[in-house]
Amino acid sequence: MAKREAGSYTEDDIKSLDWREHIRLRPGMYIGKLGDGSSNDDGLYILLKEVVDNCIDEFVMGFGKLIEIEIDGSFVRVRDHGRGIPLGKLMDCAAKINTGAKYDSEAFKKSVGLNGVGIKAVNALSNFFEIQSVRDRKTKSIVFSRGEVTDEAKRATSTKEGNGTAICFDADPDIFGEFKWNMAFVERMLRNYAYLNTGLTLSLNGKKFKSKNGLLDLLTENLGEQELLYPIAHLSDHDIEVAITHTEQSGEEYYAFVNGQHTTMGGTHLSALREGIVATIRTHFKKQYEAADIRNGIVAAISIKVEEPVFESQTKTKLGSTLMAPKGESVRAFVGNFLGQHLDNYLHRNRDAGKALMEKITRSERERKELKGIKKLSRDRARASKVHNKKLRDCRAHLNTRHKKREASTLFITEGDSASGSITKARDVETQAVFSLRGKPKNTFELTRKIVYENEEFNLLQAALDIENNMENLRYNKIVIATDADVDGMHIRLLLLTFFLQFFPDLIREEHVYILQTPLFRVRNKKETRYCYSEEERIEAIKALKPNPEITRFKGLGEISPDEFKDFIGKNMRLEPVVMPPSPRAIDELLSFYMGKNTPERQQYIIKNLRVETDIIDDDPASDTTGQSADNAA
Repeated sequence: MAKREAGSYTEDDIKSLDWREHIRLRPGMYIGKLGDGSSNDDGLYILLKEVVDNCIDEFVMGFGKLIEIEIDGSFVRVRDHGRGIPLGKLMDCAAKINTGAKYDSEAFKKSVGLNGVGIKAVNALSNFFEIQSVRDRKTKSIVFSRGEVTDEAKRATSTKEGNGTAICFDADPDIFGEFKWNMAFVERMLRNYAYLNTGLTLSLNGKKFKSKNGLLDLLTENLGEQELLYPIAHLSDHDIEVAITHTEQSGEEYYAFVNGQHTTMGGTHLSALREGIVATIRTHFKKQYEAADIRNGIVAAISIKVEEPVFESQTKTKLGSTLMAPKGESVRAFVGNFLGQHLDNYLHRNRDAGKALMEKITRSERERKELKGIKKLSRDRARASKVHNKKLRDCRAHLNTRHKKREASTLFITEGDSASGSITKARDVETQAVFSLRGKPKNTFELTRKIVYENEEFNLLQAALDIENNMENLRYNKIVIATDADVDGMHIRLLLLTFFLQFFPDLIREEHVYILQTPLFRVRNKKETRYCYSEEERIEAIKALKPNPEITRFKGLGEISPDEFKDFIGKNMRLEPVVMPPSPRAIDELLSFYMGKNTPERQQYIIKNLRVETDIIDDDPASDTTGQSADNAA
């Protein structure tokens, strides 16, 4: 066969993929990023969401008040008690792209899944997938592997089960690699479903989630014991529900939903909420307060129902619709008019709440003006020293730009020059930046915002992130705390987390903050090297590389060579996200215990919970590390 010329373009270059091949080749189009389950926006949770969304739609239509979810290792089973898929259409619904019951807006007028894609993506990306339907005492099931049928019942059989649909799947390790379900993320997802669908019960491995008061329950449970400035304003009308309150915390915290979908990236409805709150409060108090002063400390949730919603991606994390329905009222006007009536009425009927809100706005205004002068000084100082500042080794891609790798932008915060040096030499200069701390930063608990500007290191970190005024200009998608795995390193982690929680809690709420996991041991022989992140991994590596592997204990990041470090911050990087728990205790309470001046109380806590670890002795003589590595293995 003659060799084709470089740059040739013929009919042979045009290829058509079937639905399975396309989903497996381009999974990001269907489930966003893949991930290993360590972040709540990883594709694993989108698979589960796609299955549960269909169950929710049945409940919304008035069928089935219980959804059962079971997760055992990597295996997932979801069973609803709705009408069940028509048995003759089971194959089409599971394996025929753009097939579903939701194209007729009369049947599923305000559904989340409108395109008939979700379940097919779950099917194609699972090495085991089974779909079963029960209707009128008859049942049928089909089993797939990576979208290909492996077993199909030829005809329906009799059953005593009640109506509904059951889907089982096991995500394909060829696509997702090594992954693990984070049950806290799954619980949060199910809690949100419960808040948005009062009367529905969701069961996760027997643990039940149910809500009587919708978004009021959401804010109540998420705020925990945190002190509110006024009782939560719970407002609702046709196609909209809103809950609002203020706390003494800084920043803004929102929960936004459309047709039962948690839009973590916001969208037109969240923008309308933020604008509508400001407009209503200005009108109510007849004063042009600054928007930032009105919203400082706000905690709010909004849920709207939109006919034929338009999302900015298949993962549906950001609403793009500008209209409530085709040829209908704009989302902005709908939300704004609702708040203008209902929030204003709430403030008129609850005078004490209005007074508390006005006092909060006044305090925020006073604090902003007090900081105005010191901000100017700090900016002048930062500008003067910017040329000579060696703390930040920047990258080229930033989150607040249109760079094609903006989502990969990462800032490593390191302790000391040695660790910074290793990461700087090993990093990807396109997407990874390094900020070097001098040592232990100041404990900021119970300090005012002034410390951010008075402390040069904090001010430069704030400037590097570009979050002085809000999160909209955040320059890095991931902020990674990279400290040694020792007592000092853990203390620095706590100090940095205290700083973020005190002054920039949105960084953690929106899950931009991570902890870098680095190996504790290197176990190797002449043929293979293994890096171990725990004592268990070390023991396993010793057994695998017997008889006499060399063992090195890494005491600090600075001891790891740049060549080795490249692997730890590359495709094999292990990051542990810093997340707010589903029902967090008040931040003030947590910080006051761990970072406050209650030293005796904390000392007693440490004594009671102290755990002394001893070396694990392996009876296998092959695990003998020999004299040269005994010190490192200790």
